[in-house]
Amino acid sequence: VNGVDGGTQTGPPGQPPALYELDALIGLEPVKRQMHQRVAGIRNTQRRRAQGLRTASMSHHLVFTGSPGTGKTTVARLIGTIYQELGILKKGHVVEVGRSDLVGAYLGHTEAQTAALIAQARHGVLFVDEAYALSRNYVKSDLGQEAIDTILTAMENQRDELVVIAAGYTDEMQTFLKSNPGLASRFK
Repeated sequence: VNGVDGGTQTGPPGQPPALYELDALIGLEPVKRQMHQRVAGIRNTQRRRAQGLRTASMSHHLVFTGSPGTGKTTVARLIGTIYQELGILKKGHVVEVGRSDLVGAYLGHTEAQTAALIAQARHGVLFVDEAYALSRNYVKSDLGQEAIDTILTAMENQRDELVVIAAGYTDEMQTFLKSNPGLASRFK
């Protein structure tokens, strides 16, 4: 049973305190249920590893969809803390970026700029707000695609050190996920 003691929320032993901060938010019931399920799955995997049992690789990357003001950024920050409390991430900090942060002024600049932001997010969360803007009006020369490809490579190569959360409007995020054949399979 969750309770309040001097303003600090508590719950069953071993649960990340930030999970109860998420529970305290108004609404977002499907998000709360899903995060409780993810935490239970992570805990189960951790117990199996501790016993020397085989475990399947788990993706911690997420896609958040919804209109502005629905709590996507707030939840991303809490997830960074939850993952840090679970030992998934060393720091759990969140680096918030958008297209203008990732896309450079010329060919080759985007990869370096995106890589620098990924390095900043190492051991934490790279939160790509309005991620669909990277794939909008996609043409071969669009530098947004270069940013997507760089992020995708980091998602695979740094999967134990980096969590990517891509956020945006529901329909537009479907376009984003289709912008690279390997992208959708990296997200839960």
